[in-house]
Amino acid sequence: MTDIIVATHNGNFHADDVFSVAALKSVLPSFKLIRTRNLDLIAKADIVIDVGGEYDPDTGRFDHHQRGGAGQRENTIPYSSFGLIWQKYGLEICAGNQELANAVDADLVATIDAIDCGHVEGVAQGISLSQTISMFNPSWQEDSHFDSCFDEAVSFAGRILTRFIASADGAISAKSIVAKAIDNAVDPRVIVLEKYTPWKKTVHALSTEALFMVYPSLSGQWMLQTVPVQPGSFEDRKSLPKAWAGLSDQAFKQAISIDDAMFCHNGLFIAGAESFISIMKMAAMALRE
Repeated sequence: MTDIIVATHNGNFHADDVFSVAALKSVLPSFKLIRTRNLDLIAKADIVIDVGGEYDPDTGRFDHHQRGGAGQRENTIPYSSFGLIWQKYGLEICAGNQELANAVDADLVATIDAIDCGHVEGVAQGISLSQTISMFNPSWQEDSHFDSCFDEAVSFAGRILTRFIASADGAISAKSIVAKAIDNAVDPRVIVLEKYTPWKKTVHALSTEALFMVYPSLSGQWMLQTVPVQPGSFEDRKSLPKAWAGLSDQAFKQAISIDDAMFCHNGLFIAGAESFISIMKMAAMALRE
């Protein structure tokens, strides 16, 4: 039985306190969680998250609601409780990999912090992860207990955090593979990957010439994909030929005179063929358009 007590506020919860507790579960084998605003109970806790009006990582205090907040990043995104927890424990959670810890902070933690602190400039629109976590709160029509709903949200957040770290680690590991493919490209406009790896950030960082990526799918066929003008953009440096839009199977084969052509997406950003030879022919056609 552990003697460690972690305290956070009761009632409605948000992504910052939920993910903070999920992160602590990655580094502390066990602890007792109390959800309260009772100042006496908070004072006795070993770690206090998102409540208490104090930020002091040396004494385990991680609140950001006090006058003046708890600091901000170089990009001006302020820290919420999750960001403060990540500053102290993120490197340990990522097994000592500072680059990985920084990537998770930039792409996950900072977004949750920004939304929690009302710093929404540059945050993608639509249903966010923060809103998803908030949906775990019981609605006014439900006779549910906040603490049990909080535990459910923490379990969900823990799984998300684990998979996000794995994804970020994969992206970092892929950098050297994509960089080598760029260096080895016969035509700098067409980058060929022998195995699919995350490529967008590296391609944008290292190549202004790349227009198309060629790589094998998990099922063995070959894909031809456009390079967006920037990661996350729906605008491409160069689209696939307009005449290909929405074609598949026999219609596509006849249209481009390639026997094993498979399809071209209506959005003109990806097309497929059964063989490497054919996908390279399609890349050559796309370059000429």
